[in-house]
Amino acid sequence: MPLPTFTPPIGPTPGTAHKPKVNLLKAEFGDGYSQPTPKGINHIRRTCSLKWDALTLEQMQELAAFFERMGGSQPFYYQPHGARSPVRWTCEDWSHPQAQDGVWTFTAELVQSFSNAA
Repeated sequence: MPLPTFTPPIGPTPGTAHKPKVNLLKAEFGDGYSQPTPKGINHIRRTCSLKWDALTLEQMQELAAFFERMGGSQPFYYQPHGARSPVRWTCEDWSHPQAQDGVWTFTAELVQSFSNAA
């Protein structure tokens, strides 16, 4: 079964943040000297913070439903603005604060997935 592709009802608000997570092993020695080495073959993992402002209730529910279906552990494809091709992600952290005047916001933290799970 192919991985689902995340296609939001509207694009995220400008200001999407991309931040790599670098996973290193470090041997600490005296006098402030340390020796770092990559921890595994995929030691640099991309993260992407997405935010949507001014959503309708239906748009917010569509976003929430997608991430709930993925359950935080199932990978999916998404191509952030500026990326050359879709990237495999998981999302364990999303929120949609109470609407103000019928306008919703939604945030999601995507983490690059290297798993073979389908």
